Amino acid sequence: MSNPFSPPADQPPSPPRNSYLVPTVIESDGRGERAFDIYSRLLKDRIIFIGTPIDDFVANSVIAQMLFLQMQDPKKDIHIYINSPGGSVTSGLAIYDTMQFVTCDVNTYCIGIAASMGAVLLTAGTKGKRFCLPNSHVMIHQVSGGAQGTASDVERTVEFMFNLKKRLNAILSKHTGKDVAQVEIDADRDNYMSAQDSAEYGLVDRVLENRKDLGEGPGGEDSEKKSGEE
Repeated sequence: MSNPFSPPADQPPSPPRNSYLVPTVIESDGRGERAFDIYSRLLKDRIIFIGTPIDDFVANSVIAQMLFLQMQDPKKDIHIYINSPGGSVTSGLAIYDTMQFVTCDVNTYCIGIAASMGAVLLTAGTKGKRFCLPNSHVMIHQVSGGAQGTASDVERTVEFMFNLKKRLNAILSKHTGKDVAQVEIDADRDNYMSAQDSAEYGLVDRVLENRKDLGEGPGGEDSEKKSGEE
């Protein structure tokens, strides 16, 4: 039986992971020079970047980074930048659950596009700390996939997909404030929204023109305060 929880068949395949050129950052201090790949350097500032389709490999990496940052400082914000067409629902839900599990506030930022599971992760950030950049877009839709095998196998897979659809609609309802019935209508087909439309819908809280809008630091000076703290 095929796996209906992988990226949709019409989604362009990702280039082999080893084909990506990962920049290296050199930092100097009194003890000499140290080289970091760019993602490790961003992690020092509590920044996680999701810039590919979401699969088990990406999910495991993102989850490990969040758990590390939680152990490092459970009161300091995590910043997740998203430019992703979506992907595996089960992999995305693993990231989602971890975002809700950690005690750190999780700031989310859409750059480019946050589609499908990418949109779910974007809106799953801490209320008041979810952002779109001006020319980014967000897309929500229902679960897609396929199945083959015996009639019983196909029936069970379809039932599971409907349960996933209900679960995702409930998640979007929780984080946007929309009724589940309204979310189901809005996500019945590919529904693309501009940054401003996403804010009005409740997927994000603000559209950011400039990082200065957040103050100092990786996510702004105010973002380092836990929600509800003065």
